[in-house]
Amino acid sequence: MSINDETRYKMVFYLEKLGYVKSETVKKAFLKVDRSKFIPENLKEEAYRDSPLSIGCGQTISAPSMIALMLEVSDLKLGLKILEIGAGSGYNAALIAEICGEKNVVTIERIPEVYQFGMENLKRAGYKVKVALGDGTKGYQEDAPYDRIIATAAAPQVPQSWKDQLKEGGMIIAPVGRERYYQELLVLKKKKDGTFGSNKYGGCVFVPLVGEDGWKE
Repeated sequence: MSINDETRYKMVFYLEKLGYVKSETVKKAFLKVDRSKFIPENLKEEAYRDSPLSIGCGQTISAPSMIALMLEVSDLKLGLKILEIGAGSGYNAALIAEICGEKNVVTIERIPEVYQFGMENLKRAGYKVKVALGDGTKGYQEDAPYDRIIATAAAPQVPQSWKDQLKEGGMIIAPVGRERYYQELLVLKKKKDGTFGSNKYGGCVFVPLVGEDGWKE
């Protein structure tokens, strides 16, 4: 086992001990995906610290504990169709691909440089995930509807387009809040009549979701 593999295993068992990683599916995904392949070269030694890391252009790769929490509340399983809002480094998309199958994952990014970075990371790591360039506040109509829409940037409110692009029984998982640097993690579930039930999973801080139906630059 390499030093990198060893530190990854230590991180996963640490997250499990603290209760962030609960399911075998999330645990296996974290054990499989090498976070060091999704961060800038100068931060490789920081890959398995439980903290956000800068990937440039004012964007970050989230702390593993927050990623684990979001994946667990998303209740993912093989075959579910997922739209991720905010491709970033590509790490989260790789984890989702391990659980749901890479052909079932679409991830969208608005910043061209970050889009390129994430797409290249996923390709180099061997994941055939669809990466789109565009305004994530509008969702991604081309491959709708989705079983899950998972946002890795903070919205001032949940955009209507996400609700429209979700299947009945589907879930939106997103940090939402009117304060630019403090949000609550929300899970919205679409009911038969098109309305939504909502659960809260505590405070969090994500980079702002910028776009037509999000924060303005």
